Amino acid sequence: MRVLHTSDWHVGRTFHGADTLDGLEEALAELPRIVRERAVDVVLVAGDVYDSAMPAGRHVEALTRALAAIRAAGAEIVLTSGNHDSPARLGANAPFARAGGLHLSTDALDPDSWRVRLADEHGPVHVFAVPYLEPVALRAALPEAGIATQAHAVRWAMDAVRGSLAEAPARSVVVAHCFAAGVADDAERLDDAPRDITAGGLDVVPTSAFDGIDYVALGHLHSRQELAPGVRYSGAPLHYSFRERSPERGAWLVELGAEGLASVEWVPLPVPRRLTTIEGELAALLADPALAGTEPDWVRARLTDRVRPLDAMRRLQERWPHAAEVVWVGAGDAPALALRERLARRSEAEVVGDFLAHVRAGAGATPEEAALVREGLARVAAEEAAL
Repeated sequence: MRVLHTSDWHVGRTFHGADTLDGLEEALAELPRIVRERAVDVVLVAGDVYDSAMPAGRHVEALTRALAAIRAAGAEIVLTSGNHDSPARLGANAPFARAGGLHLSTDALDPDSWRVRLADEHGPVHVFAVPYLEPVALRAALPEAGIATQAHAVRWAMDAVRGSLAEAPARSVVVAHCFAAGVADDAERLDDAPRDITAGGLDVVPTSAFDGIDYVALGHLHSRQELAPGVRYSGAPLHYSFRERSPERGAWLVELGAEGLASVEWVPLPVPRRLTTIEGELAALLADPALAGTEPDWVRARLTDRVRPLDAMRRLQERWPHAAEVVWVGAGDAPALALRERLARRSEAEVVGDFLAHVRAGAGATPEEAALVREGLARVAAEEAAL
């Protein structure tokens, strides 16, 4: 069986305010071709299908076109909700869609609904499409489960998956949307464990949580990563931030043989607009012949002028129409740079605490408020940590 692993389509997302829908449709239009040419049986979308819980009509239409083209090419589709999606909206009409080969998994509280039963000449393959698991929501619905972190939530889900496989053995694929990394199972109790120092906590899912599964298709991080031969992130089909470190975009083509995982191959997707960072004085950059050919790119300019240039973005966009970000790093703003350096030495949680103390005339955050701030910052850090 051949499986194409994608994730984080983020239909409707902008790039520094610029619309990206045409570029996304160009990238996704390659998937049906790959399905036909590589005889793909099933396409996985590991969460964050939309960028918003309430997508615009044209974004719904764009997703419908992409999914219909993949089905017409011959592959079934397994799609899960991510933290950006509305499970209720994305999962609407799921039973009807399943009859047409589109399997929508959005109910975090119903593990039985996650399993998609497939088969090839070697026997059954069970795909477990785990929707995004919000620890706060699970904790409220399942108080006896002791779920406090994303790691707890995923372990709870994987217990359900292994229970299902014990009842009906099969080769297995898990689709999940989370922040996973190669940390120890007991990392939450280790002083030297990788942790998010800005939020004061750890919300990382150990790779070992997925032990025993033939292939784990992860979403949530926007650059491709291999955590283990059978545990991978595909990344997003487009660049959505200058922080995204991998220039390539694509999907993993996974082949399952009679005994499980047989091979994994990277299949590139087109990059409609590259990311380029330029640095120097504004006038020099505008006249630099060495930058010829970068004009169609998304451009971030780091300006080193001693005095902050006036109307820098407009002038940059005369050469680079898609210039999206200007950062002035010149020495003339020494007080502001010094302030940024001082803030950089303080955690986000400390900055929030200081702000509350300022507006409350000295009364900082309560322990309950501090816990909420740490939890929110941990969620944000988990999304950004490995871009």
